Amino acid sequence: MATYLGDLLTRFARTEQLFPPGVTAPRLETVVDLLLEAQAAWDEAAAHFGPEREIDVRRHIGDYTLFMTGVFRERVERLASTGWYVSQGKKAYRFVSEHDRASARPVVRARGPLYARLAERFEHFAWALDYARRVHFHDAPALPFFRFGTQ
Repeated sequence: MATYLGDLLTRFARTEQLFPPGVTAPRLETVVDLLLEAQAAWDEAAAHFGPEREIDVRRHIGDYTLFMTGVFRERVERLASTGWYVSQGKKAYRFVSEHDRASARPVVRARGPLYARLAERFEHFAWALDYARRVHFHDAPALPFFRFGTQ
C-alpha cells in the first residue's frame, strides 16, 4: 500500500495528472464529470465506443477522490462533500477490484486485492495522506485552494 500511495502522490504532483489518461478537451474537472465519462464509455453510438475505458476512469475516480480527501481535505470539507467523495472513491475502487478479480489475465487478476483493500480502508488511507501532508509539508508555503473552471 505504501508503494501505491507514494506513486499516487508522485503522479498527482503534476496538475495534468488530475485528469484521466487520454483526456484532452474538454477536461474532466469534477467527480460528476468523471462519472459521466465512465457512463459514456458504454455509448455505442459514440465515435470512441470503449467499455474497457470505464475501468481506467473508475480507477482514476478512486485515485482522485483519495488524493483530494487526503491532501486537500480542507477544500473537500469546505465544499461539504467529504462523505460523497469517500463513497464515490470506495465504489470506484470496488468496481476496479471486482473487474480485476474476474479478469482472465493473471497479471490483472493479481491487482484485484490491492483495489479491494483501497475500497475497504479508503478513509484510513485518506487520513494517512492527510497526516503525511501535515507532517512532511508543514514548512511549504500555503497554496491557495484551486477550484476547477474558475479563477
